[in-house]
Amino acid sequence: MRIHLIAIGGSAMHNLAIALHSNHHTVTGSDDEVYNPAKERLAKHGLLPAKMGWDENRIQTDIDIVILGMHARIDNPELKKAKKLGLKIMSYPEYLYAHSKDKKRVVVAGSHGKTTTTSMIMHVLKYLKVDYDYMVGAQLEGFDTMVRLSDAPLMVIEGDEYLSSPIDRRPKFLHYKPDLAIITGVAWDHINVFPTFKNYVEQFDLFIKTMKKGGRLFYYKHDKVLKKLVKNYKGKAELSDYEVFDFEIASGKTSLMDDDGKKHQLSIFGKHNLENLKAAYLVCKELDIEDKDFFKAIKTFKGAAKRLQLLCKKNDCSAYLDFAHAPSKVAATVAALKSKQAKQKLVACLELHTFSSLNRKFLKEYSGSMAKADKAIVYFSEHTLKMKKLPLLSTDEVKAAFKHPNIEVFTDNQKLLKALERFKWKDKQLLMMSSGTFNGLDLKKEAKRLLSK
Repeated sequence: MRIHLIAIGGSAMHNLAIALHSNHHTVTGSDDEVYNPAKERLAKHGLLPAKMGWDENRIQTDIDIVILGMHARIDNPELKKAKKLGLKIMSYPEYLYAHSKDKKRVVVAGSHGKTTTTSMIMHVLKYLKVDYDYMVGAQLEGFDTMVRLSDAPLMVIEGDEYLSSPIDRRPKFLHYKPDLAIITGVAWDHINVFPTFKNYVEQFDLFIKTMKKGGRLFYYKHDKVLKKLVKNYKGKAELSDYEVFDFEIASGKTSLMDDDGKKHQLSIFGKHNLENLKAAYLVCKELDIEDKDFFKAIKTFKGAAKRLQLLCKKNDCSAYLDFAHAPSKVAATVAALKSKQAKQKLVACLELHTFSSLNRKFLKEYSGSMAKADKAIVYFSEHTLKMKKLPLLSTDEVKAAFKHPNIEVFTDNQKLLKALERFKWKDKQLLMMSSGTFNGLDLKKEAKRLLSK
């Protein structure tokens, strides 16, 4: 087939393009800008558009499917031409469902932890040489792409609640109709499209209602929102709660205890990660994975990229990077790192980078999210505010929102680095949290430099 991707440079979109190309489809694409790593990866496969920008002449009648990414606008000239020609237009979640409609589908949803939980399931299946397709929201060690499409009988999908495309305003996860599903928790995010918490919660209610008859959903037991949604469920799927494995932390190492009391030392850490692991375990059990095989495989799981990723370690100091940006993610990540080395001081740095995090109405949601950090630092770029067409924020109102007794706020990344240079890093941990790059900083390089002082 000939398939054209509008907004090919997106994280999921460029991986989908590579997967389609690997399956011998003729793939073309367009975007107004493509950044690394997508740029290099598309170029490697001969898929990088020769010219940036939109051009309606790319859209011809011999195209079988146009896949529309969320980055494109509704007045995109290529989209308008595709509509005019009557071409088949799909969002990428629509395409993934069409590909997997005859497979068993596992979908992992939730406001936080879905990438990690999906990654855990994928890691175990790969370790045990199970044949399956997948779509996940981060690059994983041992996987060439974030998307695989084949004739495997199983597909594992990270179920994002964000919108599908400019012309399909449904959350992505409403397309997937899972046989097995997980919801890790519900905490308000994406204020730009879900302006109230009630509106946001409704999307998860709709997701639960897409469960197939005879399907099974695992939901986190201690999430008050999920408990209410489950209580009101009238469908025919089976809904089961879960909670964290028993675990212990000794000398900075985390071990879980299985139902037989046997101890399994892990490479990952943090209570929220062990909650994710329990959900992954329950799904794998439904996929006929034996306990002994699951625990053997999960010992070797090191986590997804930018999910409590170790940047560097120097003697008694360590620096980590995490994708955390929403309040619930920030709180869980800070708590996880503090619990790992409770005696060490934790310096936690957060970049406000998303639309929600930079929205004045949403800022109060961050209250107490960095409470377990000994020192809190928040950074935001005034340029990013302008790009997102949001009103300017003052450093004082950001400080007030977080309610941390030892907090500094910066709008200049060089001043942020100067502040970090003032610390004596003996017996300290550094945590950098962002869905961005702190306005172009090489975080691994800077972490090594700081900890070497």
